[in-house]
Amino acid sequence: MKIRAHTLFSTEQKEKVRQAVRAAEALTATDISVMLVDESDRYREAELAGALSFSALVALVLSMALSHVTIWFYIPLTAVLLYPFIRLFRAFPHMKLAFLHRRRIEEAVRERAFYAFFQKGAHKTDEQTGILIFISILERKVWVLADKGIHGKVAHDFLRDLAGEVATGIKEDRAMDALCGVIQKCGAELARHFPGSHGKGQLSDEIIC
Repeated sequence: MKIRAHTLFSTEQKEKVRQAVRAAEALTATDISVMLVDESDRYREAELAGALSFSALVALVLSMALSHVTIWFYIPLTAVLLYPFIRLFRAFPHMKLAFLHRRRIEEAVRERAFYAFFQKGAHKTDEQTGILIFISILERKVWVLADKGIHGKVAHDFLRDLAGEVATGIKEDRAMDALCGVIQKCGAELARHFPGSHGKGQLSDEIIC
């Protein structure tokens, strides 16, 4: 079954994540937010490359089966098959990953995560202590972004390790437990540097999809 951002967690699981965020924020004067997206990019180049490869292969097989192995039959048939395969790749976007370089995927997720950080106002908290846990479902990649009030006090490796824990949890089909555990760790660590609580946070406690 294709996993989408709005179906990764059940209603009950979303409530558990919300409670984990509230519990973490009760320990520290920071704002923690969680955002899910289906994919960080449409990866149109992979969509086209994949569809062209499949259509060319199927056209070749059909040409040989029908004994019409000529350029005048093969190229038009490839063109005819191209659009159905494009639709196939759009219906099953995970197929695009086979036609993408790892660096392209990492850059796409990073850019989408930074865009989300500013789009959702995580940089506008009063004490500049906003945290965004960004999850991109298709790529199964996670970024944990912190505002500048946190940098210098919390090691970058700590945030990277948190992101890795959530990503591993998604791959192992225990996304909710991994996410709640990371939120708890995040709250405990930030409480060392930003003790106390400023009451209701400025960022939403609900999972943003």
